[in-house]
Amino acid sequence: MKKLTSILFFVIPLTLMVQGCTKDLDTEPEVEVSLDELLSEDPDAITGILSRLYASFALSGPDGAGSSDIDDDAGESPFLRGIVNLQDFTADAMKNRWGDDGLDQLTTTSNWDENNKFFRYLYNRIYYTIPQANNLLLVLGAVDIDDKDQIEGEVRFIRALAYYYLIDCFGKGVLATEENYGASEPLPEVDRQELFTYVENELLAVEELLSDTNEYGRANKSVGRMLLAKLYMNAGVYTGTERFDDAVTYINKVINEGGYSLDANFVSLFSGDNYLSNEIIFPLIADSEVSQSYGNTTYIVNGSLSTETMTLSQFGAEDGWSGHRATKAWYGLFNDGDLENSTDDRAALFWTEGHNYEMSDYKEWTDGYPSIKFRNNFYFSESNATYFSSTDFPLFRLADVYLLYAECAVRGASGADMGTALGYVNAVRNRSNASSVTQSDLTLDFILDERARELNLEGHRRSDLIRFGKFTGNSYIWPWKGNTLNGASIPDTYKLFPIPLTALEANGNLTQNPGF
Repeated sequence: MKKLTSILFFVIPLTLMVQGCTKDLDTEPEVEVSLDELLSEDPDAITGILSRLYASFALSGPDGAGSSDIDDDAGESPFLRGIVNLQDFTADAMKNRWGDDGLDQLTTTSNWDENNKFFRYLYNRIYYTIPQANNLLLVLGAVDIDDKDQIEGEVRFIRALAYYYLIDCFGKGVLATEENYGASEPLPEVDRQELFTYVENELLAVEELLSDTNEYGRANKSVGRMLLAKLYMNAGVYTGTERFDDAVTYINKVINEGGYSLDANFVSLFSGDNYLSNEIIFPLIADSEVSQSYGNTTYIVNGSLSTETMTLSQFGAEDGWSGHRATKAWYGLFNDGDLENSTDDRAALFWTEGHNYEMSDYKEWTDGYPSIKFRNNFYFSESNATYFSSTDFPLFRLADVYLLYAECAVRGASGADMGTALGYVNAVRNRSNASSVTQSDLTLDFILDERARELNLEGHRRSDLIRFGKFTGNSYIWPWKGNTLNGASIPDTYKLFPIPLTALEANGNLTQNPGF
């Protein structure tokens, strides 16, 4: 049975949290009951509130799939849905056919503007989660509870994770902390370098606060170290100064001290019982009964299925939304697109029947292959189909760490060697019955392709392409890039998303990113 603290969030009052924070970061909390009263009624209240904070990355609101913490659409605006939309659909592998009010701009990587609601959704989610964390840190400072340091470390990690997506996607914003909570004037804009330094220092601090192990779905030392490693991996993009040597330090800590291991079967990582995995370092929780959402993996599973060409029950689903398909930029990496004769198990995770290899029209459901990587049925036991997904989203997992190590080795980072890198890459490949490679095969282009084969649809692809210098310009062209069938060059300004108009209007200190 899935052991989750996150199932507590429905019964924990949210009145201690900040209300309406996406529009006013200075809003005081609406407190209907004091913390002392709340703790006297329920000694586990802090844990429940913490669980609700974790849930802000996967769910829309506290009262089911139709509720929302913010004013944005409950179905469209959850954090994880934003990660998929902005990290995967804007890149090469995945496209969506719905085209509703801005989604076309993402899936064709073109015509981005400050009015696109999907940019607003993620920005608002970031600035919903951050003040919640700030408020809870203030609350923690006033009480004496067990494991206080550990909980403080988790809250600061959650805040750092939200800021990480701000750095990666928007590049700047305001730095809201418990120190300036309740400020009477709009906060000043801070740039990417200042945000980077803040998140770096926070993660270095929480490493000492977090425990070596923790309950499934909560942050431990390895989770914090993984985020720090990802920050350092992208430091060249974020600050102009590469930090691959520092990335290796924390990658090695995750590998050598975390106690994780590759799962024997790739498919099990994306099935309804993936909470049993020893490879997943940090999941975003889903549960078809107690944490229903249109924005967690339900979005990926149902969005990739259709009654037109598939039998839904074999994937544990009750509905198919006929939305997401992969392009040849992904499945073409397996045996030059000859999926039927590929030995790689990952090549079998595309639905080809009734679908065309070429995506001549990204709005046509049968153009391109739907990914069936994520599914809702159990891998290790029988399960019943459900409308909402119970498959957790593996935000961090060990295969990613192995490939990051290999990338650092190829880039010549201190602390990483090519022999170890080769072993890690082949461990990832051999797990899926892909052939072993030799050390001479380990180039940056190969690592980028292997990350696509292994990690696509897991919220990394846009950031990977930017780090490898392949996202903008014409050095790498994919189907529908720049809103053309065969792809076109896009400007370097697309390495960032535009700051939403609503944010600019709410705080006159904010300025728009160049090119928008």
